[in-house]
Parts: sequence; C-alpha cells; structure tokens
Amino acid sequence: MIEFHLDARSGVAPYMQLIQQVRHALRLGVLREGDKLPTVKEVVARLAINPNTVSKAYRELEYEGLVTARPGVGTFVTKTLGSLSTHEPLRASLQDWLAGAREAGLDNESIEALFLSTFRSFSEART
Repeated sequence: MIEFHLDARSGVAPYMQLIQQVRHALRLGVLREGDKLPTVKEVVARLAINPNTVSKAYRELEYEGLVTARPGVGTFVTKTLGSLSTHEPLRASLQDWLAGAREAGLDNESIEALFLSTFRSFSEART
C-alpha cells in the first residue's frame, strides 16, 4: 500500500501532491491494478490534513480513470501507467548516474537540485 507524504515547501497544493504520488506509484509499478488506496480517514490521520483534500485527490484520480471508489469498501486502482520492463534499463542508468553524483561529493539536496534543473532545461528545450 502507498504511504503518502506532503512537502509544505514544494508550493504544490496538498491534493495535487497526493495525485502526483499515486501517478508516480502507478508508473513505477508500486501500485498495480486491484490495489487498494488508503482510506480517506487513514490519510487524514497520518498527514493531519482536511478530509476534503484527500477526497478531492481521489475524485480527480477517479475522473482520470486511474481508480474507482467502491462505497463501503474503499478506493481501488483500475489502471496502471507504465511497464516495469521498459523502466528497468532506465532505472539502472539513473542509478549509475546517482552513484557518479555521490562520488563527485554531491549530497541528496544537491543531487535533487541538479536533476530538477537539468530536467526543467531539457523539458523547456523540447517545447
């Protein structure tokens, strides 16, 4: 089961952070078709956020066709977003890159900053 977390410094609305985490988990195969998401009550207790925030995220995911709510039973994944077989070579390459960044003396924050700035530059050049 997925465990949500929130980053208050991200500038991203909490409900969007939940949606993004579900999408990421679907892309990486952490969540698969038939898996149950935590209940609204469980997420609220863990993250100390408004139940409407969680409900809004779950409704959006349902609208996108990624999950379905079964009243009295829970919210279940109905669709995945990626294939692990295509991700594995990329994951291995990225792990090599991360090892190189560590060897160059970068800490977690520096690695993340470098990756995100490079990703943004790459994305902007493509549009």
